[in-house]
Amino acid sequence: MTDSSVKTLALVTGATGFVGSAVVRRLLDEGLAVRVLARPGSDRRNLAGLELEVAEGDLNDAASLRSACAGCAALFHVAADYRTWAPKPEELYRANVEGTRSLLLAARDAGVQRIVYTSSVAVLGIPKDGTPGDEDTPVSVADMIGHYKRSKYLAEEAVRELAGAGLPVVIVNPSTPIGPRDLKPTPTGRIVLDAAAGKMPAYVDTGLNIVHVDDVAMGHWLAYSKGAAGRRYVLGGTDMTLREILAVIADIVGRKPPAIRLPHAAVMPVAYVAEAFARLTGVAPVATVEEVRMSKKHMFFSSARAQRELGYTIRPPRQALEDAVRWYRENGYLR
Repeated sequence: MTDSSVKTLALVTGATGFVGSAVVRRLLDEGLAVRVLARPGSDRRNLAGLELEVAEGDLNDAASLRSACAGCAALFHVAADYRTWAPKPEELYRANVEGTRSLLLAARDAGVQRIVYTSSVAVLGIPKDGTPGDEDTPVSVADMIGHYKRSKYLAEEAVRELAGAGLPVVIVNPSTPIGPRDLKPTPTGRIVLDAAAGKMPAYVDTGLNIVHVDDVAMGHWLAYSKGAAGRRYVLGGTDMTLREILAVIADIVGRKPPAIRLPHAAVMPVAYVAEAFARLTGVAPVATVEEVRMSKKHMFFSSARAQRELGYTIRPPRQALEDAVRWYRENGYLR
């Protein structure tokens, strides 16, 4: 007889971060036991009060990965080096590509039965006719703008290769998560925060697919429960222009939305100057060349496959923005 009270043990990487901490909460709510991989000295505020086990280690430390995977039946690999500007770009490839490969091989050797890998819509193609992209939109590494996108593209290629060799891994591609516990904040969270604080008097013509971070977390659970090994699923929400996003945030905080639209050509010199200053000081730039280049495209995506095959659902984007603003205010980011 088996003991039905014994919980499935899941290892979660990136658990101290924005999406990872939401995934941890979802897994705990679903009755799994959770072990998290965390760097020594990492900021663990997002895990405060949660019943879980911490395994200290790093994606660049193969021995720590083997130790963390031992005894686990499930793995949720959420961690990534998410920077649109890095003084040493090789660090992104080391963590996102080599670290991912090392972790999945450690999971294979440990007998992990089910793996969910968190990729990104950043690696997907965008149709030139303006329609939303999906899991099958043609794309190549040459289409990737910047080192972060290239590293995530190559990481997913490595995952798909391992899946083809029999590794039981499902791939999820979140779009632009918004919501509570964005500690850093992420580049998109910074837009929300600056807009709420009245620090964005102008905008550029771009678009994003906005999704509540807790919907993304539920999507991870559904991919684990129902997803087909080797298959990828977009975990998105609602397509919105930046102007629409800023208008909703302005309405939430009682401000007037920005009325000035800047051409991309006017913003690019600012990004170059900001990056030059960042190289001198080591402080991340307020805008990057990569971000400006990406903003020339509307990053619109369809989650139809996840909705159809996994039962994935989303809430209105305003709720994601309201929850983010409320969290920033309650945690001292907004005055």
